[in-house]
Amino acid sequence: MKQRQIHSFTIDKPAIFKKKLLAFYASEKHLIYLESNHGNLKHDTYSALIAVGAIDYIKCDSGNAFERLELFRKDYQDWMFGFLGYDLKNELEQLKSVHEDVTEFPDLYFFVPELVFEFAASQVKIHSYITSQPAANRIIENIKNSNVPVDANFPEQGLLIARDSKAAYLAKAQRFLDHIHRGDIYEANFCTQFYAREASLNSQQAFYDLNNISEPPFAVYAQLGSYHIMSASPERYLKKIGKQLISQPIKGTAKRSFHIIEDDIFKDQLYHDPKERSENVMIVDLVRNDLSKTAVKGSVKVEELFGIYTFKQVHQMISTVVSELGEEYTAIDAIKSTFPMGSMTGAPKISAMEIIEQNESFKRGLYSGAIGYFTPEDDFDFNVVIRTILYNQEKKTLSFSVGSAITAAALPEKEYEECLLKAKALFEVLAKQGFEFEDLS
Repeated sequence: MKQRQIHSFTIDKPAIFKKKLLAFYASEKHLIYLESNHGNLKHDTYSALIAVGAIDYIKCDSGNAFERLELFRKDYQDWMFGFLGYDLKNELEQLKSVHEDVTEFPDLYFFVPELVFEFAASQVKIHSYITSQPAANRIIENIKNSNVPVDANFPEQGLLIARDSKAAYLAKAQRFLDHIHRGDIYEANFCTQFYAREASLNSQQAFYDLNNISEPPFAVYAQLGSYHIMSASPERYLKKIGKQLISQPIKGTAKRSFHIIEDDIFKDQLYHDPKERSENVMIVDLVRNDLSKTAVKGSVKVEELFGIYTFKQVHQMISTVVSELGEEYTAIDAIKSTFPMGSMTGAPKISAMEIIEQNESFKRGLYSGAIGYFTPEDDFDFNVVIRTILYNQEKKTLSFSVGSAITAAALPEKEYEECLLKAKALFEVLAKQGFEFEDLS
């Protein structure tokens, strides 16, 4: 297969150029925008990537999805963008998913883009099969000369419905605690969902609003046919660069304050909170175990434990675990041995996923899965799909989900409050487009 050409350009106002680019390609069936927001996490590679158009794509559900992805990668040793849904767990282990799925995304979707725009400061590079410099110049000039989208006025929408009432959430949280007290599990990530039917959404505007509120290091906007994704994820699931694998699980959340002294107090409380530290270390141990399945012996290391990182909405406790991928394993093997992310399941992992399925009242679908890319060199980087709005334009359904970790020290009322804290930005974005919400008291 021939090599992509790289054409470089200087851009005066990158943020405006990105907006123009997304608007210019708004009618494309395949479009993914990955934005780091100049994140302060270690191991970042790109400031931003935008993939446009599809040379080919793969879309399938759990069964033999990873095998099909492996074959697709062999056909195209190229850039590839897409997502992995949480319910791929069912082909990795003896598990099932039986609950309602309102947005009905496929379990796996990847495409080989026609164009990849790579951003770094005031420079943009186009990775493409265009050999002519004038042709590449025309792409940039057409984008520059297009209009910046303006904020729209939105009609009133329907009701955003809570999948679980507060009383139902508290009762289910107590069931998780009962399992923990019986020794069935040590920890589980218990999630709840909010959804709407007959929904209409300006997904690009929703993404901009969400990103402006949160500015996370793993933000995503995607439109893949009818499937639209607006993600403000702060969490990396897994990255491969050369033979190194990097996982950065988040466990531990604290609210922000406008007052500097109080904000520092919240950070300090998060760092020293025994519950949050126990949550984090349990998941670090789980990630270490997952990485060890494909690692060179002795290469699994905790690079950072209990790191406190500050985002616009919350403080987060993030740890970093690294390993070296064994020569006998592929990039897909590394994903299969660690998926889904331990921070969204629990410990022990399989038992936690079984208990999650018994107690949650919705099919997670893409939520708790991963979105990202592969490079031609077979490196990859994927986020964890949290703080994310999912919209099926054809079915006019919309959902987002939030969760928290239940451990022996958990208090159901506080876990519920943490869920609402994580949902705050998502509520704000949807309210701006006319959605109303049930009383959550």
